[in-house]
Amino acid sequence: MRLPVFCLFLWSTVNVLAAEIAVDVGHGGRDPGAISARGRGEFDFNRDFAGILAERLAAGGQRVRRINFDGAIGSLAARPQAAAGSDFFISIHHDSIGEAWLLPWTWEGVERTHTEVKRGYGLFVSAANPDLPTSLLCASTMGAMLRRAGFAASDWHGRKHQAADAHNGVWYYDNLVVLYRTRLPAVLFEAGVIKHKDEELELRDPARQARMADALASGLAACLQVTGKPARD
Repeated sequence: MRLPVFCLFLWSTVNVLAAEIAVDVGHGGRDPGAISARGRGEFDFNRDFAGILAERLAAGGQRVRRINFDGAIGSLAARPQAAAGSDFFISIHHDSIGEAWLLPWTWEGVERTHTEVKRGYGLFVSAANPDLPTSLLCASTMGAMLRRAGFAASDWHGRKHQAADAHNGVWYYDNLVVLYRTRLPAVLFEAGVIKHKDEELELRDPARQARMADALASGLAACLQVTGKPARD
């Protein structure tokens, strides 16, 4: 699915109506998620980037509902429930890889693992989501804006998931609770692979984080303007 040109430029050419975006921080205090090549928990990566994304969305005139920024939500189903009444749900994550593809290395005297074969972002939608068309369009628009900003999608997900829009890094992941246990259009975003030594450092770079958040925020706002989803006072 390649987006029409007007979607890519809409963010800068229209007066976007205010939407409320629910930004969810993946994992939490009892479940740190994946562990990076240097031993940092995924939740910390997720929270840092989600905070930057929330700021960029707000700066663009969107309303933001922060979900699980304190890491206290233990139930996956409780996340979309906490977003009820918003216009869109996006869950922020960082990726890992299966044990078979991990290599040993030592970082600051501690034995760790890393990968050299997987890196890049991914966007996931569920065919069971009640508003799949909007979920798909927004995922593709965000992916297109990420590519235009110089980011590369990972093709690794094609090993397990059906492509929704592989060109823009969008894949089906139908049984993700946060994507189908909601009444909202929803996307799960994997910002990159923290088990990749080089990409881990890139994912912690503030300038890169800001550029990625800008691409997501502009793509999402453009998509919601096209669909008319944020047409609320």
